Amino acid sequence: MSPETLVKSSPFSSAEFDEYVMSTYARFPLTLVRGSGCRVWDDQGREYLDFVAGIATCTLGHAHPAMIAAVTEQAQTLVHISNLYYNTPQGDLAKWLVEHSCADRAFFCNSGAEANEAAIKLARKYAHTVRNITHPIIITANASFHGRTLATITATGQPKYQQNFDPLVPGFHYVPYNDVEALKSAIANLDRNEPQVAAIMLEGLQGEGGVRPGDRAYFQTVRQLCDEKGILLIMDEVQVGMGRSGKLWGYENLDIEPDIFTSAKGLGGGVPIGAMLCKSHCNVFSAGDHASTFGGNPFACAVALAVCHTLERENLLANVQARGEQLRSGLIQLAQKFPHLISDVRGWGLIDGLELSSDSTFTAADIVKIAIEEGVLLVPAGPKVLRFVPPLIVTSEEIDRAIAAVDRALTTLN
Repeated sequence: MSPETLVKSSPFSSAEFDEYVMSTYARFPLTLVRGSGCRVWDDQGREYLDFVAGIATCTLGHAHPAMIAAVTEQAQTLVHISNLYYNTPQGDLAKWLVEHSCADRAFFCNSGAEANEAAIKLARKYAHTVRNITHPIIITANASFHGRTLATITATGQPKYQQNFDPLVPGFHYVPYNDVEALKSAIANLDRNEPQVAAIMLEGLQGEGGVRPGDRAYFQTVRQLCDEKGILLIMDEVQVGMGRSGKLWGYENLDIEPDIFTSAKGLGGGVPIGAMLCKSHCNVFSAGDHASTFGGNPFACAVALAVCHTLERENLLANVQARGEQLRSGLIQLAQKFPHLISDVRGWGLIDGLELSSDSTFTAADIVKIAIEEGVLLVPAGPKVLRFVPPLIVTSEEIDRAIAAVDRALTTLN
């Protein structure tokens, strides 16, 4: 079926869209109507290479046969029931996640923000009921991103996301990322009179904060501090988990195990689902403590399980590692070609960033706009960082095509 046959008979109107939809996104003037693999098409029939993947979400790309089969079968069987009853896909998905991670239990919800909310609540209950902490504090990092709910924007160490939403949720403290001494000092000050630090919540690689990988030695020290003081370590795996880093979970790159970690985005391959997973020693939730109407429904869990099985069956971690090395190598070559424009190339697997120099007169968004004209979709991670998060099925030829498009964009802007 050609892209043209899928276009609605009445022409799309962005003005009409904006008349009814809240302006919470600064949208590019592009209407996408179809996808296949790493490619998408707009309502004019033009093809684009998708290196956004729903912002690190479309693990298997678009219209993958495994997802189509799972969607079709489950939609014909059972889409949703209450969590007052058991359902097989939820149990199967929980088993797969536990058997393929350091966790012992799983809780399902609908998004990364909800998964992080669940982790925050679990850490607070653990602090009250196990450690007898009256006013628990969770330490997070500057430049972090943990979601858009009130608690998770408070956990997010970026004031721009918090502006005009105060009063914020109490109980959070921020420290510089990858700075051991700053973390030690914060714990000492917060716990000076009585224990207050309940948890440390970190991303293994800061995505929205500029694609900044965690330092292995730093995270191992964090783990040691948590063990010594009874503090829970929460890892936010929402963007970097489910194979995107080249390992199934980002924390594996750091040679540590968290007490709690969260997943979403790539877990469902584009179908909304979130998960909070924990080890048995901090599994303190009981019936009624937390819930989610749609969380863990048969439809979302069946599709997520298909994503999990496909990661294994198609050996996608090997592809992520190979294509990630190819991508970073190509970006490093661009940095050598444009040394006055590019200051750094960094990342893990297929979550990589190209940082523009402070002297550059344009932004990452400017590159994105030109890349669209070149037929490649990219996404910023802050004003000066261009982010590359293609589907994990991306090919060598597609990597080369994206690098060439950025090369042409930089040449145009130079």
